[in-house]
Amino acid sequence: METTVPNHPTTAEHPAVDVLVIGGGNAALCAALMAHEAGASVLLLESAPRAWRGGNSAHTRNLRCMHDAPQDVLVDTYPEEEFWQDLLKVTGGLTNEHLARLVIRESATCRPWMRRHGVHFQPALAGTLHVARTNAFFMGGGKALVNAYYRSAERLGVQIRYESPVERIEIEQGRFVAAHCNGQRITAKACVLAAGGFESNREWLREAWGQNERGEWPSDNFLIRGTAYNKGVLLKHLLDDHGADRIGDPTQAHMVAIDARAPLFDGGICTRIDCVSLGVVVNREAERFYDEGEDFWPKRYAIWGRLVAQQPGQIGYSIIDSKAIGRFMPPVFPGVKADSLPELAQKLGLPVDTFMRTLNAYNAACRMGTFNHTALDNCHTEGVTPAKTHWARPIDTGPFYGYALKPGVTFTYLGLHTDDTAAVRFNNVPSRNLFVAGEMMAGNVLGKGYTAGVGMSIGTAFGRIAGTQAALASKQPQDFAKQSPLAFEKEATTPGVQNANA
Repeated sequence: METTVPNHPTTAEHPAVDVLVIGGGNAALCAALMAHEAGASVLLLESAPRAWRGGNSAHTRNLRCMHDAPQDVLVDTYPEEEFWQDLLKVTGGLTNEHLARLVIRESATCRPWMRRHGVHFQPALAGTLHVARTNAFFMGGGKALVNAYYRSAERLGVQIRYESPVERIEIEQGRFVAAHCNGQRITAKACVLAAGGFESNREWLREAWGQNERGEWPSDNFLIRGTAYNKGVLLKHLLDDHGADRIGDPTQAHMVAIDARAPLFDGGICTRIDCVSLGVVVNREAERFYDEGEDFWPKRYAIWGRLVAQQPGQIGYSIIDSKAIGRFMPPVFPGVKADSLPELAQKLGLPVDTFMRTLNAYNAACRMGTFNHTALDNCHTEGVTPAKTHWARPIDTGPFYGYALKPGVTFTYLGLHTDDTAAVRFNNVPSRNLFVAGEMMAGNVLGKGYTAGVGMSIGTAFGRIAGTQAALASKQPQDFAKQSPLAFEKEATTPGVQNANA
């Protein structure tokens, strides 16, 4: 076990609180609210300015939810086993089933608690109806969700500090002692780490991805879909300086093919290109490289960032024709438009001869059945590699459209190994008062791949667990691990906030 880090000079000492929460997104806010409901005094440190608070959660839209019957905004059913099989498929088995099922079951019961803290839900909108059964959409999106949580936290008396990045923490024998932030040493009886991954740390991304066989540094061409404040400072500090148990591959991430014209940071969901399954995708050499119709888009959209990252120059091009218009959520920027395919290739800067050879081969290979973009239909290709297994229709009806794609990183999967108490582990021994939630532990459930809304499911479940456990640890540090993760929710005294188990 590590010993206390050397005592660096600080300018002030902050009076101890029961629970310190480091982070300002969904998981951190869930932890802060749950800790308060369990009777703890809470201080939350958000590294971003107030205007940029909420981390990547501000860019989200929905929460993947298990349900055994229709529920308000959710139609039909989405039982535990189907949710688990969806997760198992996208992760390729790189997931902890016990923790994954914990998240799945918690997703079935968390929404009443969310509503009591001001979150509102709405039915799926046009263009997202394919997830009306599996995902509950936030009214106003993720920004409205985090604003609701912040209002609730402020009303309840949770202390909140913005522009407060934590540089390091003190740990003694696996036990949290203090955090150092803006020249101040902040002590607490327990701590929750929910400060995000390292996706906005360009140097760490370069180190993780290295150089490819073409001599390129792929990560130099990555765009960051979310916050510029997730530098992974605490994650690296815990792993390198304190020897916390790690989980996950540093190159694995929620990585989406997004519009190449998106900004470096904070482009969010509106830069996603959702028409991939309705056409073909080619690289800068005008060649196809993967099955665009492999599965439903919400289950497969997050593989395309990594696929594009493996192409020359880390760029791809989504090509559709007029038959696809109106069948996908339009991105913020219009596509490049042309009246013919050769003209489209020229406008995109692609080799025209190769482009036409690729498109002609694909068109000739299409075997039309009954097209249905809401089902795994029987429209497929024959005699072309890669095959397109569903939704294969000839691209032959002008005008034609092309979207340049780059890898867009949402969040990284390298994180801290934990268990169903959300405790940080050192040499496989759980800490008595240091917990983790959100992106910093998502790799326990997501070894690779992604399915829409599951990041919010993980953050909500483990944020609630971590906050409850931290509050308990601040009162009964020797006994907390014996309790069930959500056993200590209590009825809040503030009007309008009720027992989450009610």
